[in-house]
This record gives sequence, C-alpha cells and structure tokens, in this order.
Amino acid sequence: MQANPTSLVPEIAATGISFRRRAMNALVTGSAAGAVLLVLVPLGAIFAYLVYKGFGSLNWAFLTQTPKPVGEAGGGMANAIAGSAYVLLIASSMGVPIGIGAGIYLAEYGRNRFGDLIRFTADVLNGVPSIIVGIVAYGLVVLSQGHFSALAGGVALAIMMIPIISRTTEEMLLLVPQAVREAAFGLGVSRWRTTLSITLRTATSGVITGVMLAFARAAGETAPLLFTAFGNQYWNWRMNQPTAALPLQIFSYAISPFDEWHRQAWAGALILIILIVLSVTAVRVAASRGMLKGVS
Repeated sequence: MQANPTSLVPEIAATGISFRRRAMNALVTGSAAGAVLLVLVPLGAIFAYLVYKGFGSLNWAFLTQTPKPVGEAGGGMANAIAGSAYVLLIASSMGVPIGIGAGIYLAEYGRNRFGDLIRFTADVLNGVPSIIVGIVAYGLVVLSQGHFSALAGGVALAIMMIPIISRTTEEMLLLVPQAVREAAFGLGVSRWRTTLSITLRTATSGVITGVMLAFARAAGETAPLLFTAFGNQYWNWRMNQPTAALPLQIFSYAISPFDEWHRQAWAGALILIILIVLSVTAVRVAASRGMLKGVS
C-alpha cells in the first residue's frame, strides 16, 4: 500500500534543517542586505550633505529670480532651472523616439549583422566620455549655426540618451514571452501591430525605466553643455540662442572665488537632485497606476 505523502511532513519537520544550511542561508541573506546598504549609504550621505550645505541658501528669490551681478546680495537660478527643463525637453523629443525605435528594431528585427553593428555602436557610445559628445555636437550644430544654442545642447544630451534607451528597450522587449507574439499572429494580427500594441505595451514599465535612467544621466551633465548651450544670465526661450542650465550654473558658481556663489552652487545642486528624484518618481508612479498605457 502506497504511503500518504502528507504523513511524511511531521517526519521532515522533526528532522529539521541542518545547521550548515541555516548558516549558509543567514550568510547569503546578510550579504544581500549588506550590498543594499553599500548602495544606499553613499546615496543617503550625498543627499544629506547637499541638504546640509544647500538648504540654508534656498528661498523664494532663489527659485524665482535670475542671477545678480557680483557684489550684489540675493539672486537665484530660476532661469537655469527653466533652461535645464527646456534643454531636456529638446533632448527627450529627439532621443526618446529614436532610442525606443532602435530598441524595437534590435529586439524584433535585428538578429543580423546590421543589428550587431547597431548594438556594438550603442555599447561604445555608452562608454564615450560626455565631453567628447559635447565636442561632436559643437562640430555638428554650433559651427553650422555660427553660435551656441539650446538646440545644440539638446542634440548633445539626446546623443547620450539614445544608446541607453535603445539597449534597455531591447532587453525589456526580449523579456516578453514569444508565446505572446505567437498568440497575436494566430489571431491574424500583423507583425508591426503586434510589436506596437502588444509587445511594447507589455514591456512599458521596463521601457519607461530605461527612459528615466537616460533622463537622469542627461540632467546632470555639464561638459556637453559647455560646448553647446554655453549658458546665459537671463531668460531665454529661443532654441537658437544660448541658454542657462543648472549644471552649467553650478559649475560656474563652484569655480568662482565668491562665497555667496559657492553657497548658491550648493543650493543649485540640491535643487537638481530634488528635481531628478521627483521627475523619476512621478513617472514611475504614473506607470505603476497604468496612466501611461497610451504611450505605447
């Protein structure tokens, strides 16, 4: 007569788990927790130090006024905050569609030599120093226009965003089970419609994560903007004129010999971090609640 499997449970429970297995479990769990702390502690320390150095210089004037001349108290970085948003909007309008499109091609149609070439190019471009990207954008846009501009800064940041978005999009689309595509094909849905309406929609959360990763990296770049947007002490909303940006303003104030500008540089760095965290968090919350389904 065959034994009832449930009758073996008390015997297994009585035997217990060996000390070696419990010790190994505790060691691995502790190592994982330690790795998390190694990541979070430096981030927390950086943010805490920024709050300590920059919070005292934050006020309404800092958020609403343009920089004051040397020797005058007060002033702010309102034009730089708006300029950063403007340049990032230009960069995202170019980099996000191209990056997602390239990722779709690599995942769905790029199993060939041309796709391998695109992957290699994207991986190399990810490792290129940002100052080189700025020099390239200077040669392509600034020299062609004859002057610095917000458009040139947007092009430089878009070049940096494209490889991150394309490779992340490819990996997210490859995680979608092939059975999902085959089910759509079986219902008579065309391949392009399957890719856009089913595969990309399924991977929306991961794609958005890649987009925000690229956005966060571009938002803090200074070197490319030195050769392209150049900076501006006033308001500017024209694409063909130099424009201010938070990283540029922070850099300019940080290397100055004036204590007041140093304090404002710390405040600008704090504002930049806060804006990046808020934008990434807002997009992630919207994606988790299904508010961005229309994107795909």
